Amino acid sequence: MMTSIAAFAFCPCRFILGAALAIAATLAPIGGAEAQLVAVIVNGDPITNYDIEQRSKLIQASTHKAPARKDVIEELIDEKLKVQLLKRFQIESIEKDVENSFINMARRMRTTPKEFTEQLNKQGLQPDSIKARIRAELVWGQIIRGRYQSSFQFSDKDVQARLASKRPEDASSVGYDYTLRPILFVVPRGSPQAVLEERRKEAEALRTRFQSCEQGLPLARGMPHVAVRQPVVKSSADLAPALRTVLEKTEVGKLTSPELTLQGIEVFALCGKRQSDADNVPANKEMREEMYKEQFESLSRAYLKELRGQAMIEYR
Repeated sequence: MMTSIAAFAFCPCRFILGAALAIAATLAPIGGAEAQLVAVIVNGDPITNYDIEQRSKLIQASTHKAPARKDVIEELIDEKLKVQLLKRFQIESIEKDVENSFINMARRMRTTPKEFTEQLNKQGLQPDSIKARIRAELVWGQIIRGRYQSSFQFSDKDVQARLASKRPEDASSVGYDYTLRPILFVVPRGSPQAVLEERRKEAEALRTRFQSCEQGLPLARGMPHVAVRQPVVKSSADLAPALRTVLEKTEVGKLTSPELTLQGIEVFALCGKRQSDADNVPANKEMREEMYKEQFESLSRAYLKELRGQAMIEYR
C-alpha cells in the first residue's frame, strides 16, 4: 500500500505519452522532399507537411480516429502562437522542463531517453515533434496562470456553493489527515516464494497482536527482518478513492492488510486520524479543480482568439 500512496501523482503529459507509445508501433516514415513543403506560415514561422503528418499520427494514436487535415493545421497554428509567446515573456527553465517531461516518458517505457529516441526514430517519429507539443502546453499554462492569476482564486464559499448545486450529496462530506507508520517485512530480491509467504504470515500475525501504536511499534521493531519507518501524514484528498477506502476501514491503532512491494511485504500502522480543513476534503478539492479547469479553458479560448486576431497567418 505504501508504494501506491507515496507514488500517487498526476502526470500532466499523460496524453502525449500514451500517443507516443502507440505511435511507436504504427508510424511509417514519409518522403523528405514532400515533408518539408510549407503549408502555413504563422507570423513568419512555417508549418510543414511533415509537421502536419506527425501531428495527425499523434492524434490518431491517442483518439483512434483519423483527424481532418484542417483540424490538425488549426491545432498547429494555435501551438505556434503559444510558443511564440516565449519571445514576449521571460519563462525560466522552460527547456529544462520540456526535457524532464521527455525523460519521464522514457522512464515510463522503462528505457533511457537515448533508447526512447532511437525507438521513435526507427518508426519515423522525431522526438522534437513530441517536445514541441510539450513546450507549447508548458508555456501556455504558465502564461495563462500568470496573466489571469486572480481569476483562479476560489473562496471556500464559492466552492461550497458550487458543490451544493452540482453534487449536493457531497456538500457535507469531510476529509481526514492520516498519520501512518510504514512497517516493512523485508524480502531480499531473488528470494524464493517460500520466503515471501513466510513474511506475509509474519505480517498477518503482527496484525492480530497489534492493538495500538504505543504497544505495537516496539513489538514490530523487535522482529527480525522488519523495518519500522518514520511517520508520514497523508490527506484523504490526496489519495485515490481505493486508498481512501482502505484507511477509512482501518481503526486507529491497527494495521492495514499486507501488500507486496519491491522491498517485501508492507503494512501500515494507522497512528492518528483527524478531520482536515476544507481544502483537504476530497469533494471540495475535486470541485475546486473542476472550477479551475473550466476557468482555465475559458480564459485560454479568449486569449487564443485575441492572439489569432493579431497574427499574420498565411495558408499556402
